Amino acid sequence: MGTRAWALLLVLCGTIFLEGADVAMMAVAIPAIRSDLGLATGTAAWLLSAYVLGYAGFTLLGGRAADLLGRRRMFLLWLTVFLAFSGLGGLATDGWMLIVARFVTGVAAAFMTPAALSLITTSYEEGPKRNKALLVFAGTGAAGFSLGLVIGGLLTELGWRWVFFAPVLLTAALLVTATRLVPRRDAPPVRGRTFDLPGAITAAGAMLLAAYTVVRLEHGLRDWPLTLASGLAALLMAGAFVVFERRCPDPLVRLGILRRGPVVRADLGALLFLGAFFGFQFVVTLYLQELRGWSSLQTAVALVVMGVDAVLAPTLTPRLVTRFGNARVILGGFLLGVAAYALFLPVGMDWSYAMMFPTLLLSGLAFALAYGPLTIAATDGVDESEQGLAGGLLTTATQFGSAIGISAVTAVYGLASTGPGPEATLSAFRAALVVPVVLVVLGALISVVSVREARRAVRNASPVSSASASHTSAKPAQRSGGISSWK
Repeated sequence: MGTRAWALLLVLCGTIFLEGADVAMMAVAIPAIRSDLGLATGTAAWLLSAYVLGYAGFTLLGGRAADLLGRRRMFLLWLTVFLAFSGLGGLATDGWMLIVARFVTGVAAAFMTPAALSLITTSYEEGPKRNKALLVFAGTGAAGFSLGLVIGGLLTELGWRWVFFAPVLLTAALLVTATRLVPRRDAPPVRGRTFDLPGAITAAGAMLLAAYTVVRLEHGLRDWPLTLASGLAALLMAGAFVVFERRCPDPLVRLGILRRGPVVRADLGALLFLGAFFGFQFVVTLYLQELRGWSSLQTAVALVVMGVDAVLAPTLTPRLVTRFGNARVILGGFLLGVAAYALFLPVGMDWSYAMMFPTLLLSGLAFALAYGPLTIAATDGVDESEQGLAGGLLTTATQFGSAIGISAVTAVYGLASTGPGPEATLSAFRAALVVPVVLVVLGALISVVSVREARRAVRNASPVSSASASHTSAKPAQRSGGISSWK
């Protein structure tokens, strides 16, 4: 890639870095915010939940809006909204102001992240160049989260408001650079197209209710009728959405994309992998801070090794994908995840950092192998006019995955808690750590199906002429796409 292509990629990757760092810094800063503003526990929890609701609730709509209204337009507009409400959060003087700011910031991320992803998939030709760009994108997002933990710890020492103001500075720099680098040619023709308003309303409603239901899972059996009611309302709204989309001549979401096995498997894989990753990280953070008494900065430094994928995703993973294909590399990532999380199940009260290190390192390696190729598989072979939709589906899956992972481990921890003592707390942590293992095992099973599909594609493609075979072998990255079927 040329200099301008790399510069554009760095700007677009800056968005996912910003999003990852923002979430991580907020997670570290919540105790200080709660203490300074005198927030109740429930109000403090909503600082994370509000962002998840906004992000997960509008990602699908954000992805399609990029296709219909223009990727560049949506990217720049919502990057500006992200900047504005991050700044407002830093100026907040009450809990409700922070919650509103976090919700709108999540909505902004729901629009700008799929737009950035679709700008990558439409700016770099399908094949090795796009694959490398997507792997860099995925690695940058993970690096943002890992470095955000450390940066958040440092900024919180200066004052929690810097956790809001620091993203403002980075966002402003990205916005100025993006206006010069993001191509204007991406805007699709909108003449004669109608915006599916009923579909947009029911999609956002279903996603918001589903996200709220997932968040409520962390309460366990407490107020279960409300959790059940929100889940049923989400299903009803989703049913209405399907009815509207089938009848609409120009639907918000072409339902046929959900019949593409490679796309669905990639999205499910991303949901399970991210759920396991963030669920595990959440439990480990509580273990280190609440049970072991580590400071937020010590915890952040300890977990930074999980960000090894930021180096490996753009360097090692592309070579593995070229040689073995997406499906096998993804399966390898899930198997590493199984090993990593299983090693942590017998965690003890006095484990040294050396005993934790193998799990932390392996989880970072697993992320490097799985997440980037899953991103490739979720968008590979999708028509250019629906790249924003494909990106929205993937981002929706990752957001729901992270929410499900954190909520599930919290619910299991609460149900397994038998008393206030340290031994009871440790036993509850061990029970919660089973959740990430189960999630990556399920993801590995789905990946096995993808590997079999890839092998079947190889067998079906084998009886071709020698000329076709030699032409195909000259493109190993496309030939061994793994999860995606050949065209």
